[in-house]
Amino acid sequence: MSADPTQVLAFETDCHIFDGCGFPAPGLHSFMFEPLWGDADSNVYFNKTMLLALLGSIVIIGFFWAAFRKPQVVPGKLQMVAEAGYDFIRRGVVYETIGKKEGEKYVPLVVSLFFFIWMMNLWSIIPVAQFPVTSIISYPLVLALIVYVLWVSLTFKRHGFVGAFKNFTGYDKSLGAVLPLSMTIEFFSNLLVRPFTHAVRLFANMFAGHTLLLLFTIASWYLLNGIGIAYAGVSFIMVIVMTAFELFVQALQAYVFVLLTCSFIQGALAEHH
Repeated sequence: MSADPTQVLAFETDCHIFDGCGFPAPGLHSFMFEPLWGDADSNVYFNKTMLLALLGSIVIIGFFWAAFRKPQVVPGKLQMVAEAGYDFIRRGVVYETIGKKEGEKYVPLVVSLFFFIWMMNLWSIIPVAQFPVTSIISYPLVLALIVYVLWVSLTFKRHGFVGAFKNFTGYDKSLGAVLPLSMTIEFFSNLLVRPFTHAVRLFANMFAGHTLLLLFTIASWYLLNGIGIAYAGVSFIMVIVMTAFELFVQALQAYVFVLLTCSFIQGALAEHH
């Protein structure tokens, strides 16, 4: 295999314990891919993560189109699954956080975000793909930026400039002498730290989860030699356990992202006291 760090494979397939080669630990090279089209040096290219994001979007659109293109009063299995997923986000996240009256108009956005993120996460355990798109920081950043722009614009639209300023800074004249310090902290926390953590929370969890899966998968292969086979079995069991755990984390992180999105929207719409 080439020493080029942008190779798709995360490890040397002919390297095993007791063969005189070190453990090929996963690293940043495990998250870098050669362009499928274009030139990476010119920053105009199309790679595996972009392909997965595109395919994921097509899968989601195709699923909901197939489920609702001919809706039935008595839904079939596909329509029933789609309705259950849509209703779960609408009632369990949007209505519970924002309220039915204010939240209805944001349901399509939140549902789209949830299923898109979930699909991007699910690629991690799908054969051949085996990579979570959201473990590349640019994808969560763009999604968080969309939410951030919506949140800020809604705040200004609902409260005006002065009201929005109070909303962002947590203005409360009862704080007295500590009010300037409190407002400064709240301002930077709300407008800088909050959107950053919104993106990083999703990215970090998927990055860490994929790294652990890679670690145990590589170890299972690396230990397949001599007495190491016994340890390879243990490592493979951990691959199965981590895969099951990742299934839970993938859905949870999509849920947390949209829950925070609804929390931001609710904060933008709430009256400041």
